[in-house]
Amino acid sequence: MATALGLSNSYDSYALFRGFALKVTPDGKTKAVASGMRSPGGIGYNEHGALFYIESQGPWNCSCSLKAVTPGSFMGHPASFNWYKYAPEMGPVPTAPKSGTRIVTEKERVKQLTPYAVVFPYIRMGRSITGFVVDGTKGKFGPFEGQMFLGDYTQSLIMRATTEQVNGVWQGACYPFREGLSTGILNVSFTKEGNLLCGGTNRGWPVRGIKPFALERIDWSGKMPFEIKTISIEPTGFKVAFTKPVDAATGSDPKSYRLGTFTHPYHGGYGGPEIEQTTPAVESVKLASDGLSATLMLDKLIRGHVYEFDLRALRSRDKDELLHRNAYYTLNEIPKAK
Repeated sequence: MATALGLSNSYDSYALFRGFALKVTPDGKTKAVASGMRSPGGIGYNEHGALFYIESQGPWNCSCSLKAVTPGSFMGHPASFNWYKYAPEMGPVPTAPKSGTRIVTEKERVKQLTPYAVVFPYIRMGRSITGFVVDGTKGKFGPFEGQMFLGDYTQSLIMRATTEQVNGVWQGACYPFREGLSTGILNVSFTKEGNLLCGGTNRGWPVRGIKPFALERIDWSGKMPFEIKTISIEPTGFKVAFTKPVDAATGSDPKSYRLGTFTHPYHGGYGGPEIEQTTPAVESVKLASDGLSATLMLDKLIRGHVYEFDLRALRSRDKDELLHRNAYYTLNEIPKAK
């Protein structure tokens, strides 16, 4: 289980093990697993069976994010350091992080620090992300088998995410999925029939959906959408997979792939701006013969940046536009060339 700092507190830990992930063993003993949490919205396993949790935007977190939970790890908020004396299994107290730095460089100083695996750009991809679940429906819910589906409370929507491990560090991408749910989403779950249940309320915080509470079901119509299926990292760029074949004219043109990057300050302030924006050049594109993936070669890759994809120019072989043209990949590590 994961504990928040408190319902009305974002900066300090006033009670034992607030801000920790805890494990209760079969014999009833409680052990600390990780520290540095601010306000976990959901906890569970990713598509590879690794333990993750959702962190909410706030101090030391400029946006909501997915973070991997491993024994002894520090999630970034130093308020919970005062409880290490009660958790010898955690080892020594981490080095105090410096406010105003970058997570990718501060990781070199603070060895236990876990970087954000997937950053959800604020507003564009939710504001208060909550529960998540992996699609294990074996295709009953469409072409996203094995992907994570996440609810957002404030904006009453559902998103997707995929993760991969590079050089021992987790990273990945997030994608829009569905808007317009009736209230703030607190949790999601798949039924045996392959439908996605979304439940929540508007209690305690303004939300986009107008109902005080709701339990809604999302079904797949059986019609294949033209979507960005996954984005994964390559030594010199990215591989983008699609749910339907892309036509050769748009899919082979580097101009069809518009990218931008940014990072966030790693600081103790509440939230924070997107900074150090760049516009990478797509030097070449290799479209697979089946049209279901494209490998992009970029002029450079920047560790610690979020890569924003805008693929509005792409068309499927059926001349469809993408249902959602944007996706966001958090780049922590660059794989070595094979």
